Amino acid sequence: MTVIKNIAKDRILQITVVITIISLFFARPRIEDINFHTLYSILAMLTIIQIFSYLHVLDVLAYKLTASARSTRRLTAIFTILSIVSAMFLTNDITVLTLIPLYLTIAKRHNLPEILPVTLIGMGANIGAAFTPWGNPHNIFVVNRYNVSPLKFFSWSLPLLLVSLIIVLLFIFFVKDKPIPTVPLEDIRISVRPMVLTIAVSIFFFFGVFNIVPAYVPAIVAVILALIINPSIMLHVDYALLLTFTCFFIFISDIQQIPFIVTLISKTMFSEHSVFLTSIISSQFISNVPSTILIGKFTNYAEALFLGSNIGGFGSLVGSMANMLVFKSFVENGTVSKRKFFWMFSVLEFAGLILFDNPWMDRLRLCYLDIVKKHKTVLFLCSNFLLFGTIFLTFLA
Repeated sequence: MTVIKNIAKDRILQITVVITIISLFFARPRIEDINFHTLYSILAMLTIIQIFSYLHVLDVLAYKLTASARSTRRLTAIFTILSIVSAMFLTNDITVLTLIPLYLTIAKRHNLPEILPVTLIGMGANIGAAFTPWGNPHNIFVVNRYNVSPLKFFSWSLPLLLVSLIIVLLFIFFVKDKPIPTVPLEDIRISVRPMVLTIAVSIFFFFGVFNIVPAYVPAIVAVILALIINPSIMLHVDYALLLTFTCFFIFISDIQQIPFIVTLISKTMFSEHSVFLTSIISSQFISNVPSTILIGKFTNYAEALFLGSNIGGFGSLVGSMANMLVFKSFVENGTVSKRKFFWMFSVLEFAGLILFDNPWMDRLRLCYLDIVKKHKTVLFLCSNFLLFGTIFLTFLA
């Protein structure tokens, strides 16, 4: 009954159901327009992240890392980098729902700043989720819709990650630095065998995303593992998101059969740059997941859609689901007024959006792709050195 209530009260699903029902008056959905590969992959992803959540993997990491924090700036850096890394594997939603309440608990105990650190944790979650195909649900859709190979996908996402790290590190230096007492460790234990099995299923899930194995196989394996570990895990899976994707596939199948709508949408996506801008702008109003599905049915510019939808997660509160969860978590756990947080959060997010949507970002991407073609091995080594070197220096700061 709780599962049904959670599904029913999901606002995005409610809106999606309404527009889907309206679209049914104009056309009937075609079964070939329903991307079952994406739906199976999302089910597998949602199940796996709930298993990790049940095993308290992120809680343990957070407590162990924050125990070494000596100042407010270092604590913020630890939480931000942890949010980036964890969102790569656990998605941005689970990351913010775990880390923000934990940070705010520590902040209230030691009278630490709240607005900027929480905003950076949210931004970090969006950044990390953009890096992997499974970090964001719409990345799974892009990979399946355009049959993107792992090498091509990471050639898109790695430049975005590197630029994002630079921007976030700049923001971290605006956190007022002052010493803090040592954060005490919490006694949280992880069961090793379920953890190892879940990691193995996660690797198997990777093969499903890239069509190496049928996508329904990792989904079935993930569900079976969850039922073996604890059947109650399946009660916490975000079925509303799965139904939202299903409704959007039906809605887009319907509007694809309306000539006027097809002509209107096609006129806004006549070039790679127009797709990039359209996906960023539309994400500010309808969130980046529905925006990606909608635009993806009318364009072949896969890279522009990928970049636009992930960068579009910055900016407005509805830019991504993670942003809304950041605000919700702050309202429930923060001490600063929600109005003040909303305005400061919005200013910082739009500042990040402006920095991303800039000619120098495009020049960096083109330069990176040119190096990829000429020196793949050198690129791989240098990129990893820069990425992990930045993380290492941040922890030392």
